[in-house]
Amino acid sequence: MRKIYLLPLCLLANLAFGQKLTIHGVVADSAGTLLPAATVMLLKQADSSLVNFTTSDEQGIFKLTRVDRIPYYLKVTFVGYKTYTKEIDLRDNSDASIDLGILKMIVAKTTLDEVVVEDHIPVVVKKDTIEFDATSFKIAPNANVEDLLKKLPGVEVDAEGNVTAQGEQVKRVTVDGKDFFGGKDPKVATRNLPADAIDKVQVHDRKSDQAIFSGIDDGQREKAINLELKEEKRRAAFGKITAGYGTDDRFQAKANINRFNKGNQLSSLAMGNNVNDAGFSFEDYISFTSAGQQMMGGGQVRVRVNSDNQNGIPLNFGNRANGILTTYAGGVNLNNELSRKSEINASYFYNFLDHDKLQSVSRENFFEQGSFLYTEQTRQNNTNENHRLNVVLDHKIDSTNLLRLSTNFSLSNTRTNSTTSSENISPQSIILNENESHAVSEGSAANLNSNLLYKHRFNNKGRTFSANLEFGLSQIDRNGFLDATYRYEDASSEETVRQRNDQSSENLSYGATATYIEPLGNRKYVESYYSFRQNKNDVERPVYDLRNDSETFNDSLSSQYNSDYTYHRTGVNFKMNRKYLALTIGASFQETQLSGYLHLHDAEISNAFSNLLPVARFNYDFSRTKHLNFDYETTVQEPTIQQLQPVVDNSDPLNPYTGNPTLRPAYQQSWRLHFNSFDPGKMVGLFAFVDVDYTMDAITNAVSIENFIRTTSPVNVSDNLRIRSDITFTFPLVNLNNRFSITGNVLDQRGPSVFDELEYDIVQRNIGGRFRYDYRYKETFDFSLSAQVAHQQTKYEFHQADQKYLNKTFKAETNLSLGKNYQLSGSFDYLIYDSKSTNFHEAIPLLNLAFSRFILKSKAGEIKLSVNNLLDQALGVKQTADLNYIEQTTVNSLGRYFIISFTYSLNKQLNPMNMRRGGGIHIGG
Repeated sequence: MRKIYLLPLCLLANLAFGQKLTIHGVVADSAGTLLPAATVMLLKQADSSLVNFTTSDEQGIFKLTRVDRIPYYLKVTFVGYKTYTKEIDLRDNSDASIDLGILKMIVAKTTLDEVVVEDHIPVVVKKDTIEFDATSFKIAPNANVEDLLKKLPGVEVDAEGNVTAQGEQVKRVTVDGKDFFGGKDPKVATRNLPADAIDKVQVHDRKSDQAIFSGIDDGQREKAINLELKEEKRRAAFGKITAGYGTDDRFQAKANINRFNKGNQLSSLAMGNNVNDAGFSFEDYISFTSAGQQMMGGGQVRVRVNSDNQNGIPLNFGNRANGILTTYAGGVNLNNELSRKSEINASYFYNFLDHDKLQSVSRENFFEQGSFLYTEQTRQNNTNENHRLNVVLDHKIDSTNLLRLSTNFSLSNTRTNSTTSSENISPQSIILNENESHAVSEGSAANLNSNLLYKHRFNNKGRTFSANLEFGLSQIDRNGFLDATYRYEDASSEETVRQRNDQSSENLSYGATATYIEPLGNRKYVESYYSFRQNKNDVERPVYDLRNDSETFNDSLSSQYNSDYTYHRTGVNFKMNRKYLALTIGASFQETQLSGYLHLHDAEISNAFSNLLPVARFNYDFSRTKHLNFDYETTVQEPTIQQLQPVVDNSDPLNPYTGNPTLRPAYQQSWRLHFNSFDPGKMVGLFAFVDVDYTMDAITNAVSIENFIRTTSPVNVSDNLRIRSDITFTFPLVNLNNRFSITGNVLDQRGPSVFDELEYDIVQRNIGGRFRYDYRYKETFDFSLSAQVAHQQTKYEFHQADQKYLNKTFKAETNLSLGKNYQLSGSFDYLIYDSKSTNFHEAIPLLNLAFSRFILKSKAGEIKLSVNNLLDQALGVKQTADLNYIEQTTVNSLGRYFIISFTYSLNKQLNPMNMRRGGGIHIGG
């Protein structure tokens, strides 16, 4: 009978021992002073793996939840104190919660006492900076920084290598706080530096140079990433060398060697391949070739930059239209302390691109009388050779005076050769007109920008003065040739055009800004400033008709003009800083003058504009891990030189483009509300923002259709509205080795667009989302699954059905270690493009596999056999919805190829894979 009574008690005891428990306590120093933000870690005694961690709150209290009943080491770290260590055995404890009481830490007498053992926790939050410990996130051997970033919570890397953190695009990447190859091309660092050299990845909102100097937060931010190197990498050379060759004569070679020592940095990189791996950004290439379309036929592949069109139209999603790239590049980056007072950062980068593209376009045009279909087939080859030089010299005159000289120079040489066939087709399948053309364009562009900044800090704390001088000079010289034949509905009507053109464009800009900050006491300040800037443009573009052996000047297509933009701006801001908040309120007055002269038309252009530009910024810290930022600012956006040029671009006769020298500056008001929260103990993050832009006198592209010829020109419209919101929630599942990330975003744009000289309201809405799941099992296996969906709908005021399309991307990645020296990795992408309006559907599966064998000491050598695009889907797709059309573009892409490569990691033995420094701590499986 007693056995029957004891049975429930035994079951209850087993249940109690099987349940997880909570550990809590208080961190203080030996005098009893509470220590907030102390790091508390729980490690298995069996293998020292990290199973849980947290940080103490403002009262020094900490709590560790969902703890198994096994033996642990409890470790507590705090800057300036010795590491506190305590053994805890929970096997015989049946309590649901354990109170450890007050854990008293001892002050470190030396820096060696402070950190005898370096204990690694995955994430630490330091105000507006989230710091990830790189060794806590498993990556494949010989991976680069981009592969590491893909593993971090709240960080996304797209197929083109663009990095997004907390929903915002990362604009700058630094190494140990110093610019790497200029800092403003993140891909140079993320795609070339080895991941195993990185100790910490710091994601932060980078303050302006003025705020850093004065110590007064001005609210100006840009999303940035700083890569902190491992200590041993700062005292030796490290890097990687890779070479490979494959089928279809595919090849790749890359070398990156770095030497860092006592604050000095020297990095060199070189690469060459024909497998579409650029390793850097394309901004210089795109800006040159897009402007160069006016010099040639093939204007049908004109790249239109969204910033030139404040309606934000067109929108492109799922763009994998890349063609075939052959790339050669190399450069050197130097950071050197010349003396105790002077430091130089300099870099030189060279790249050469050979870009082959076969492109097909299907565009359905809508207008009030009906619709027609435009089709186009283009074969194009672009080559670009680019040199970039950046130099920044910092000199500390004394403790109160600083000088910074920044200079960058770029030189590009580009050639484009294009053959195009296009036609307009009626709904009855009748060819309305068609075009066959061959065009060649080549030229060069040189740009020089220099900035001299002087800062002075007065003895009175908070009182500062700064002066900034700017100078810019650019020179573009191009020439082009066009040979085209146009046929119209009447087959007997045919026109042949043979033309050549030259263009010389020179831009000179200079300006100055002076800023004075006066403290009012109690951390309140008044900032006053004055700014002056002048921008001069001189453009000459003669066009000649070629007939037989003679040429005739074509005055209707030629242009010669000069323009002069001058503005004066003065303003006052009030600033207040507190422990948890920073506030800025102010306003400025800007006066803008535009003058110009059209030589061939003997016409003058003269306009003057005055604008009041208020500003407000508010930053609030709810805690060390929760932050709210609100910004309101107003800006004046001048037209670009390409928009102002009164040039008729007839390179695509069925889609001509002309500039507008009478454009007015646009006046934009912007609201930004951003909220960031990341709990490093629970590894739970929430990042959300809402951005609103309201623009008056917005610049948009007007479209007119006459005889089925579509003409585009920039014009001012009354206003438009753009709202963008994004929310990301990232959290672990069960333990630290399972992680989910869910993102939702909405982009809404509305405003008038001009069609056949009439304004129509257009509404575009894009609703999308992303999902990602990451799993890791010890050092053996990891995989990730992700899905991204983007749905766009365009609504028109005139009688036209809504345009809708849907793009979906599904992705899976995995790495499997086979024994000590083998690894299998793979990735699968499934891209789906659908348009309900045109019944367009395209699905593209992409499968990549690789098998690696590691050799040499510390796995410093890797032999890899890879197959890329195993299913041989040599196609790229892009969908675009615009003012009065919807368009699908397909472009050739790189097909299947096999390649075998060898990678050697220089000085990897300094910190071999799987060998953790100090304590051997890693995230347990």
